[in-house]
Amino acid sequence: MRRLIHALAVLAVLALTAGCTPGPEAGRVPVTGGASRRSGPAAHSPFWVDPRGPAARQIELWRRQGRAEDATLLERIADEPVALWPAGELDPGPAVRSATASAAREGRTALFVAYDIPHRDCGRHSAGGAADADAYRRWIGAFADALGGGRALVVLEPDAVAHIVDGCTPAEYHDERERLLSEAVVRLKGRPRTKVYLDAGNPSWIPDAEKLGEPLERAGIAHADGFALNVSNFETDKASREYGLRLSARLGGKHFVVDTSRNGNGPLEGVWCNPPGRALGTRPTTATGEPVLDAYLWIKRPGESDGECGGGPAAGRWWPEYALELTRGSTG
Repeated sequence: MRRLIHALAVLAVLALTAGCTPGPEAGRVPVTGGASRRSGPAAHSPFWVDPRGPAARQIELWRRQGRAEDATLLERIADEPVALWPAGELDPGPAVRSATASAAREGRTALFVAYDIPHRDCGRHSAGGAADADAYRRWIGAFADALGGGRALVVLEPDAVAHIVDGCTPAEYHDERERLLSEAVVRLKGRPRTKVYLDAGNPSWIPDAEKLGEPLERAGIAHADGFALNVSNFETDKASREYGLRLSARLGGKHFVVDTSRNGNGPLEGVWCNPPGRALGTRPTTATGEPVLDAYLWIKRPGESDGECGGGPAAGRWWPEYALELTRGSTG
């Protein structure tokens, strides 16, 4: 949902762009390995914390600059496990291999997003992806190989299925996309300790969860561990949970995970791209209180831009002042 001028524009854009998911810029995924640098809120989390993520490096810079208070606030992001988005235009192997190895040394699970489907994001903020089907197969194969035998959780291709349902992805690409997703699920599930959750958009994007059922089935949901909701979006825990339960029932009880990285204040009507006044959401946890809701996760990196809107940099670039705004808006 872009900046809107009047009410009619809101309605039109909501229908087309409610779920666009800005991914990272190519080559901007720092993974260096080693032990987590703090014993903060995630000390007992089952998920790995990147000790050299952008928030951690920003903290070091701000402390050198005398911004001690801001650096302390940013620990609310740096101390939590956040998914890595290996750059689609490059070989994902080194980043994935490094993270899984570091996670294994700590006995934890590495979180990833696989985001390189051809015709990605309908040419919008995160346009790109693999050049064609064979290029995607090579990319996802390299991704899977790099996981090895480590514990990993992979959110597969944000927006890919929802863009089939909303018509943003042209019809001539639908069959190929569903086939590639199904193959990717099988390829990733071939790793012994990898869980795979196929992205299913968010409640505001496709309000009728029934419409996602058949496309998800054709995309291989039966072989996945479940589906993911609210990736890079701002829907509340309550809205996502209720929607997830409806979709789970439609899919025979499939489990799901929810991105809570930036949903602490819920959505801002009509604005999905770098909306002001937002806050960090529920910290990553597997204690959800719902048997089929496997985890609340930070899938989108808090502080990475959604795109060049609201004064932001390109999609996926680290934006420290927005990260700081998210921490100031949160309560814990």
